[in-house]
Amino acid sequence: MQQRPRVLSGIQPTAGSFHLGNYLGAVRQWVALQESHDAFYMVVDLHAITVPQDPAELRANTRLAAAQLLAAGLDPERCTLFVQSHVPEHAQLAWIMNCLAGFGEASRMTQFKDKSAKQGAQNATVGLFTYPILQVADILLYQANEVPVGEDQRQHIELTRDLAERFNGRFGETFTVPAPYILKETAKIYDLQDPSIKMSKSASTPKGLINLLDDPKTTAKKVKSAVTDTDTVIKYDTENKPGVSNLLSIYSTLTGKTVAALEAEYEGKMYGALKTDLAEVMVEFVTPFRTRTQQYLDDPETLDSLLAKGAEKARAVAAETLAAAYDKVGLLPAKH
Repeated sequence: MQQRPRVLSGIQPTAGSFHLGNYLGAVRQWVALQESHDAFYMVVDLHAITVPQDPAELRANTRLAAAQLLAAGLDPERCTLFVQSHVPEHAQLAWIMNCLAGFGEASRMTQFKDKSAKQGAQNATVGLFTYPILQVADILLYQANEVPVGEDQRQHIELTRDLAERFNGRFGETFTVPAPYILKETAKIYDLQDPSIKMSKSASTPKGLINLLDDPKTTAKKVKSAVTDTDTVIKYDTENKPGVSNLLSIYSTLTGKTVAALEAEYEGKMYGALKTDLAEVMVEFVTPFRTRTQQYLDDPETLDSLLAKGAEKARAVAAETLAAAYDKVGLLPAKH
């Protein structure tokens, strides 16, 4: 039987509610990939502690992230969903990769430069510096063929490929060299109040960000007060009409209607009509999502046992890879 290609991806539990940009940019495609791939998805809580965090909040957000992934359509029968820290092999393989990676290589990672610039280099931790190496371990542990990522993470996949090839070259074939699976150009989702910036927790204004767990009335209000532009023609033109183009992108992505079909549908209508209808589409989408997320949160025992089962499935694969890596490097096996 032809084995399905394996994918691995992770999401940080730092944000509380997912926002529309996360969902449309990544999570929705994870759901589709579990049909065609052997999919491993994790809540990367070890990555979340590279910056200061509140312990109780981290714990709550880890459960919240898992509940939202399940609410979005990840099915534990069809994919492996787990919490990164529940699989100790991640940290163990990361140490081996740290000893293989060059200091210069790690220094060149643009995400580290951006993040350390934000908090001042003297406040950046060694963990923040080496987190791309932990990411390498995350991927290589599962012998992933492909890693679904946005364009901004391509550099990290290159590092993963380099270290896998270096290890294989030095110690013999051990790791699958993964390829980036750059997510199909989903419409980039922009801030509703400032359509020149991508919708994101760190950059967006509260009014410009659609959180999927917001009260549906709040969501509808945000859509209705989205920035548009001076004339009233509903047309997709990112340069001259970024606000309207963003609304059309969101509408198209959520309903599957093409932008051209939407332009035809709203020909001769005012912006108000588009916003009112889009607000309804959004409410229809977020309402069941919120309900399902809440059902998981209201039953933490079931949620925790799903995550425990996921970690067990993940460890079965991870332990085998780690044992092979330890053996190749020359670490003395522990006798049981």
